[in-house]
Amino acid sequence: MEQRIAVLTTVVLVAILLGTFAMIARSASSPGNAEEVAANAARWRRNTFWALVILFVPAMAWSLTRLPYPKGDDTQAIVITATGHQWSWDIGSANLLVGQSVAIQVTGADVNHGFGLYDPSSRLVAQTQAMPGYVNVLRYTFTAPGTYRVLCLEYCGLGHHSMMAQLEVAPAAPAN
Repeated sequence: MEQRIAVLTTVVLVAILLGTFAMIARSASSPGNAEEVAANAARWRRNTFWALVILFVPAMAWSLTRLPYPKGDDTQAIVITATGHQWSWDIGSANLLVGQSVAIQVTGADVNHGFGLYDPSSRLVAQTQAMPGYVNVLRYTFTAPGTYRVLCLEYCGLGHHSMMAQLEVAPAAPAN
């Protein structure tokens, strides 16, 4: 659905751009006095600017309401700290269960690192930056049991390739 919207938006914007170029090319070839041409150009720019504002401000406001990030309610979440060092992760331990919300507080001890969380089938499921002096909170709910790998996604020096850690996620306890 989102890809279809992106394609449609691109087609509409390209059509507007082509129309604009056609109008400019046509007006450049028509004779007229310089003051009239300048006044028409200024009026056209002003009208185009306000039309774009009226069109895009509501579209941007609507798109911001559909961000894919979960809400910041960590009251039920297990909190884990993760600190990136050259060239290792220091990740707090916790008993993680499928369906459980986790808030991973990610920071860097020395340089910037990229915190990438991979599911048991080696698919990237969540990521954030690990930066010295700043804590990013990565919220994630595990959907399958297994070993989740943590890899560094930003080159941080010679040992970058060996910067790995693991999180073990157990199946959820059956409901009685």
